[in-house]
Amino acid sequence: MDTKIKPQILKGFRDFLPEEALKRQYVIDIIRKVFELYGYEPIETPAIEYLEVFTGNIGEDEKLFYKFEDAGGRKVALRYDQTVPTCRFIAQYQDKITLPFKRYQIATVWRAEKPQAGRYREFLQCDADIFGVEDRLADAETIALTIDIFKALGFNKPIAIINDRDLYKDIPYKAIVSIDKLEKIGKEEVINELIKKGYQKEEAIKLLEEVALVKPNKNLKTIFSYLDQYGMKENYLFKPALARSFSYSNGTIWEIIVEEFKQGSLAGCERYDSLVSRFSKRSIPGVGFAIGFDRTVLAMDQFGLFPVLKTKTRVLVTVFDKALTNQSLTIAQLLRNKKVNTDLYPDPNDRLDKQLKYADKKGIPYVIIIGPEEASKNIVKVKEMKTGEQKELTTEEVLKQLNIKT
Repeated sequence: MDTKIKPQILKGFRDFLPEEALKRQYVIDIIRKVFELYGYEPIETPAIEYLEVFTGNIGEDEKLFYKFEDAGGRKVALRYDQTVPTCRFIAQYQDKITLPFKRYQIATVWRAEKPQAGRYREFLQCDADIFGVEDRLADAETIALTIDIFKALGFNKPIAIINDRDLYKDIPYKAIVSIDKLEKIGKEEVINELIKKGYQKEEAIKLLEEVALVKPNKNLKTIFSYLDQYGMKENYLFKPALARSFSYSNGTIWEIIVEEFKQGSLAGCERYDSLVSRFSKRSIPGVGFAIGFDRTVLAMDQFGLFPVLKTKTRVLVTVFDKALTNQSLTIAQLLRNKKVNTDLYPDPNDRLDKQLKYADKKGIPYVIIIGPEEASKNIVKVKEMKTGEQKELTTEEVLKQLNIKT
C-alpha cells in the first residue's frame, strides 16, 4: 500500500487560491505601470546569493537570513531583500548600464521570521531605486513615486513620513535601532531597550528628548520644496523619530503610512550612498524604496479598494458532444487569435449543464454553444451569463458582440 504524503506547507509560507492571486496580480499590474510611468526599467537577480553579499550590510536582522551550504560547499543565502543584491548587480555590470540608472524589481524574498499575523517567511517585495545621483531631486522623485503608487492603488491620502539619518550621525547604530521602534512600542519600552544596551535611564530620556527637538536640515528642506512642486504638499510630514533600522541607511529615510491603517507602514525607503562601494572601487550613491506588498493588499481589502475580481476569461466555449469538438476548438482559437481571453472546456464527456455551472462559478461572462443545429447552420449560440439572454450569431457577429474588430 502506498504511503500518502500529507498535503501541507511550512509555517510562514502560503498558497494563494485564484481569487487571492487575482488580487495580488491586480496590485502588481498597477505598481508596474506607475514604475514605468516614471521611466524605471526592470531587472532580475537570483533567488540565491553568496552569503557574503548580505553579511555586514543588514544590521541586527542578520539572524533572519535563510543561509546554508550548497552541494558544492559554498556558503549561500536566499535573497533577504532586493536592495543589497541590486548594489552587487550595479557593481558587477558597471560597463553595461547607464548612470543615472533607474530600476525596479518585483520578486520574492525570504526571512526566517517568527510566523505571526502579517509576518511571513516568504513574501513579495516591489522595489524601485535611482543609482548615481547625489542631488536630492532623486530623493524627491522616489518619494513622489511612492506616493503616486499608493494613490494609483486607490488610497485617499497616503502620507510619506520623512527624516534624514544624517541628523543621527552622532548616535550609535544600536540606539537608532531602538529609536526606530518608538511609534510601535512607546517611549517607556524604548527607554528600557536603551538601558539594556548600556545607557543610563537619564541618558536614554535625554536622547529621546533631543530627537524630539530635531528640525529638518538643508537636504530635507530641499526635498520638501521639490515635493511641493510635485503637488504633494498634503502628502508628507517631517518625522524626527523615524530612524529605519537597516545599517546601510544614510541620508533621507521615509515610510508610507495611511492614517486609518493601524498595522504599520506600507513602504520602507532610504538613501544608501555607501552600499555599492562594498562591491566596487567606485562610490555610486543610491536612493529608493521597497513596498510592503502583503500589508498593502491587507489595507486595500480593509478599505474596499479592490474591484470585483473573478477571472480575466471573457468567453467559455463549450463542447456539446465529442463529435463537435473540432468546431468548438476552431471558434476558441479564432477568439484567441483576436486576443479574446477564451477558455475551451477541456472535457467533451461532461454534460452541457455542468459546463454552464463551471462558467457561472468562475464568473465567465459569455458562453458559446455549438450543437448539431448550430453546426449545420454555420452559426453559434452565445449566452450572456448575467442576464441569461441567448443569441444565434455568425462568427463575425460574435466578434461584434464582444467589441472585437473583424
